[in-house]
Amino acid sequence: MATTAMNLHVMAAYANLYGIHTGDQFAAADDRLDICAIAYVVAEDCPVPPEFYTDEVASLRLIESSAKTMAAIRAISDALDSEPCETEIEPGTRVPDYIEHVSNWAATRAPFATAPPTTSEVIGRILRAAQNHATNQTAA
Repeated sequence: MATTAMNLHVMAAYANLYGIHTGDQFAAADDRLDICAIAYVVAEDCPVPPEFYTDEVASLRLIESSAKTMAAIRAISDALDSEPCETEIEPGTRVPDYIEHVSNWAATRAPFATAPPTTSEVIGRILRAAQNHATNQTAA
């Protein structure tokens, strides 16, 4: 069974091979995927679901329903320099939105930056997340 750190390493390899999709939906026709879609495909060891090309809501539900995917996304979120936004899931109950945090970080420029992170920068952050996660697991 693959660990979160192993999945993060495979995500970095996928991003290196295909790049990162930063447009609409979670997938592009040229095999590039949003960083959270990469997490899903790697963690679930499956082909790209057709919903990733056409249905953002269904894509989010698929990603959210995978504990292994969310573990990888959370590890990346923890390695970022900002905190995740919170989403109100019912009146008075707010939860961190790790998918939004990670996906937006990879696709949009940060304040005072001139461009979004490069693919190399995204890969570097994924690998940092893998190292942090492996270190935290060893220390626990």
